[in-house]
Amino acid sequence: MYHVACRQFLIFDTISRFEVLVMKSFSERKGLKSVRSSLQIDSMDDDLRNSLWNALTDFYWDKIDQMYKADDMFSINPRYASDYPLVRGLWSQHLRKRIDEMDTSWGFAYDKIAKYFFSCKWNEVYDFVQFVANFNVEGNAENCNSFMSFCNSVLERESSGYRFVGGVITEVTAEEEIREIEEASALPFAPVARHIKRALALMSDKKSPDYRNSIKESISAVEAACRLIARDKATFGKALKKVKGKVPLHPALVKAFGALYGYASTEDGIRHSFIDEKGDLDFGEAKFMLVSCSAFVNYLFYKSSNAGMTLVSP
Repeated sequence: MYHVACRQFLIFDTISRFEVLVMKSFSERKGLKSVRSSLQIDSMDDDLRNSLWNALTDFYWDKIDQMYKADDMFSINPRYASDYPLVRGLWSQHLRKRIDEMDTSWGFAYDKIAKYFFSCKWNEVYDFVQFVANFNVEGNAENCNSFMSFCNSVLERESSGYRFVGGVITEVTAEEEIREIEEASALPFAPVARHIKRALALMSDKKSPDYRNSIKESISAVEAACRLIARDKATFGKALKKVKGKVPLHPALVKAFGALYGYASTEDGIRHSFIDEKGDLDFGEAKFMLVSCSAFVNYLFYKSSNAGMTLVSP
């Protein structure tokens, strides 16, 4: 137990000082060891895969080991592997395997999970890590958040092109942009936060990203925010005008977001071009809309708060 406690202390101490993890080694600084010059976008090297597995070990597997070792009945009744929620969830929900075929012993179950992790495709590793990070979050939010923060330090150190943002592993972007998205997705106004989270999920789907609907969800978050502040279920344009009457907004900013809404909703825009599919939408456009809409939503609620408004989520 002493060993585990010390190990956990070192983990959380490291989390608070990301620079220790991402700092170049002596050999790298002296040019004696090559430094990766490009991000890992469509692949994953052994160093990154091993580091993510080590993070899983520190935050999850070691805890399960200790639970079993502390159980006096483990030696004669090893059926606890399928009873542990995360292990059962990985087996039945993520790997889609029959629960009655799961090994009863944690040791055997661990071996199969490890074999899968080290043989699956690079994108499936991210799927695996994201599933673990979001499993039973309400019951263990502190550990889940710490795990995602630690993973982000690993992803940065190993030059991965992805980070955890709002609980989703998404293509890397600037820290300021990440903060805007995370702030918007954590807003206590359900309709707004739901649209932001959905936009992020659609954009970040590594198998089949849906940029068109991600953009739609992003602008829908702004629309929901305007209706909430205006206390009116009017159209976006009318709601935005009412917002302007309640909180001080620069006319140019109002005009700019009116134009963005038009881009995403008019006859020639995103929402109504499913049939002819004019133009190709890519990650850049989806990210621009998500970051811009997140920032504008945060700005609207900031200005509303300064104006003394009390908002209640429907």
